[in-house]
Amino acid sequence: MAFAGNTQSAPLHGLAGLATHAEALVERLDRYRLYRRTLAELAGMDARDLAEIGLCRSNIRSAAFEAVYGSQN
Repeated sequence: MAFAGNTQSAPLHGLAGLATHAEALVERLDRYRLYRRTLAELAGMDARDLAEIGLCRSNIRSAAFEAVYGSQN
């Protein structure tokens, strides 16, 4: 017999909760900026340079996403 449980911590209220949400927002913004910067760098490369690293233009977005956020499997 198997049992699976899901536990969650109690939500933080007041300033502690606000600080936690602010930290999460800052982290998300930092990752998004890194994604956009990575995307811009890859988009600025010519086809020959992209081929050297094993990419083509149609793969730029997914490669930038995976580089910043990792595999989402």
